[in-house]
Amino acid sequence: MLNEVPKRFGDERGAIVHYTILNNHIYRRSLGKYTDFRMFSDEILLSLARKVHLPDLEFYINLGDWPLEHRKVNETPGPIPIISWCGSLDSRDVILPTYDITHSTLEAMRGVTNDLLSVQGNTGPPWSNKTEKAFFRGRDSREERLELVQMSKENPQLLDAGITGYFFFQEKEKELGKAKLMGFFDFFKYKYQVNVDGTVAAYRFPYLLLGDSLVLKQDSPYYEHFYRALIPWKHYVPIKRNLSDLLEKVKWARENDEEAKKIAKEGQLMARDLLQPHRLYCYYYRVLQQYAKRQSSKPEIRDGMELVPHLDDNISICQCHRKRPSKEEL
Repeated sequence: MLNEVPKRFGDERGAIVHYTILNNHIYRRSLGKYTDFRMFSDEILLSLARKVHLPDLEFYINLGDWPLEHRKVNETPGPIPIISWCGSLDSRDVILPTYDITHSTLEAMRGVTNDLLSVQGNTGPPWSNKTEKAFFRGRDSREERLELVQMSKENPQLLDAGITGYFFFQEKEKELGKAKLMGFFDFFKYKYQVNVDGTVAAYRFPYLLLGDSLVLKQDSPYYEHFYRALIPWKHYVPIKRNLSDLLEKVKWARENDEEAKKIAKEGQLMARDLLQPHRLYCYYYRVLQQYAKRQSSKPEIRDGMELVPHLDDNISICQCHRKRPSKEEL
């Protein structure tokens, strides 16, 4: 990996960070230009190191959107165990929770709003009072999202979809229009939420599950770390990759309200169980443990690596005064 990762993935456009953990200290060096998101991997590794003693290990994390290792297991040379936030059916990366879920978990533990936990307290009106339409807001990061907006224009009684920002298909803005930004909690005024991929898996999916609406999820080759625990028609309603059956599924949900409500609740309960902070920490720790067990060479602090420091008391968020008691207290 020391020879191969920099050559294959560490060029100017790379987004790779090389980590070594030794004696519960974290060291890293960046490979490539686009490594600013290391703040998220730094943050969770430091947080873990304050709670458990991490095994000694050396690994590479891909900070980009797309998984990188597409070699098959039976190929020579075979796939290398590079760590990513999003997987796909045609890749072999080792998948950790996305930076979005990771950061949200850490924020939740600090009591900051708009995280995985606060969504559960802002799920909109009761089911019976929600608007009986499918809903979507998002950027133009995939062509199916544009098709969704066109579908909405033609079927406004079933679907309310809009693009809030154009980057990939700027020439379509005049034709399709630009929707106003909405607060995420307002999404749950609608009974049905459409989850369509962005550049890779749509990282809003866990948040949509945690709401009190039925999620209509596009079939996708991409996945996050928890998808394997989810079952179509039990935790969400699947829709085809080309969205050709979306309107049919919305009509089904309207005609089978109790069943739709039951699926929405099952998805919410499963997400609540899978995405609790302690589950995320344990997932990270187990992946690092298993990786360390399989590592054949001894981890080292490589040339160009720097120590990732912990925040000290003087610059932490807590403003309380830390004073030693003047006398021993019972």
